[in-house]
Amino acid sequence: MAHFAKIDSSNVVTEVVVVNNAVITNESNQEVEQLGIDFMTQLYGAGTYKQTSYNSNMRKNMAVKGGTYDAGRDAFINPKPFDSWVLDESTCRWKPPIDHPSDSEAIGGNVLYQWDESSTSWKTST
Repeated sequence: MAHFAKIDSSNVVTEVVVVNNAVITNESNQEVEQLGIDFMTQLYGAGTYKQTSYNSNMRKNMAVKGGTYDAGRDAFINPKPFDSWVLDESTCRWKPPIDHPSDSEAIGGNVLYQWDESSTSWKTST
């Protein structure tokens, strides 16, 4: 199945719609994004529509409602989870200012960490 995001005038994703692959496949059996855009326009009216992928193999990330589309990067960017996090330019994903702990206990699954915005650090969950 193909997925298309509807994007408002502020580049915010307002919805993500699943479209049957047959809709976007041409007579040469190739997927064509414009066919999906035309289909979405027929269903929902004029607007901006972009194809997205649940496995993030196009436009960096799967579009999510409330996320944004950055035309310059041709990428979908999820809402920023915390004020202190910064955008990784190569992946267009938010990163904490301190890397997630990689101690052996965490790798073994015995320790769970949560981001604590007030201290801008990782805290263990109890």
